[in-house]
Amino acid sequence: MATTVTRPPGPREIALPTPRGPLSERLFNTLLEPPGTPLLRHAGELLVCSAQPLTDEDVQLALYVSYELHYSGIRGVDPGWEWDPALLAFRTQLEHPFEAAVCAAAGRGNGAVDPAQVGAALQELVAADEGPPLSRWIETRADREQMREFMTHRSAYQLKEADPHSWAIPRLSGAPKAALVEIQTDEYGGGDPARVHAVLFAKATAALGLDATYGAYLERLPAITLATVNLMSLCGLHRRLRGMIVGHLAAFEMTSSLPNRRYGNALRRLGFDADATDFFDEHVAADAVHENIAAWDLAGGLAAAEPHLAPEILTGARALLALEAQWARHLLGAWERDGSSLRPASP
Repeated sequence: MATTVTRPPGPREIALPTPRGPLSERLFNTLLEPPGTPLLRHAGELLVCSAQPLTDEDVQLALYVSYELHYSGIRGVDPGWEWDPALLAFRTQLEHPFEAAVCAAAGRGNGAVDPAQVGAALQELVAADEGPPLSRWIETRADREQMREFMTHRSAYQLKEADPHSWAIPRLSGAPKAALVEIQTDEYGGGDPARVHAVLFAKATAALGLDATYGAYLERLPAITLATVNLMSLCGLHRRLRGMIVGHLAAFEMTSSLPNRRYGNALRRLGFDADATDFFDEHVAADAVHENIAAWDLAGGLAAAEPHLAPEILTGARALLALEAQWARHLLGAWERDGSSLRPASP
């Protein structure tokens, strides 16, 4: 694993990673050309996608880089590609099977949804979740290298924490918008740049001897890790999925406080200092407050304002729990075999 790298904050930028198949290879090669260069060979071309898109390395990497144009610069890539019609057409063909796989993983739920009971339904959903005990395992058993692996996986989202959910702000109005802004204000440090959660995570990453540079470990991240972030980008960037992104955030906040307490405990057990634990300790307090706001004011408020979105809100919550469980199984399975949960480093 890389040694600590500290750099002054500046504009985000990533490098194009090594392709993992024909889709990402075609995308990356074309992105190095001027915007307007065709990505599909003809208008009716159908891209061949895996039957298991959630764990397909090629699909998830191509999606992640396609979405990354909305979050950061990509070295050598003209920023005009962000809204290029050719790129959007290419990405859409990857999104369709990905969205279908996400909805299949989330399941259909238990019948009709009363919009007035969405907050209570979210609480029941979270209470009934039986996902793998990753946070408990890390708290009691993880060694330093496994803790670093965990942080490496989480860097894909935590170094842009809150940004995918912020796409929903202009899609909401009234009470749910106010609730979302209240949550996001805390995520962005309440006006203090040193307390922005992404900055706190970068500080923790450096304290563990890792490279805190945005995008530093993209090469090492497996498909299921990228899928957990791509889910947020998919739902955040499409207005039609505003119910799902709200449900995702609600479940995210409702399942955050206890695991973060355990991660902080693990770091203290392993001898790390406050620079490493600050991020997790902050979330123990903040997310305990956010839980009710997210469930009742945000998700419940959106269901009251737009009752037809109630089922979609719960689908978003179930999608989060399903993908996080699959991700946790990946980590625990690798560690129980005394292996690494990361992809091998590129030559």
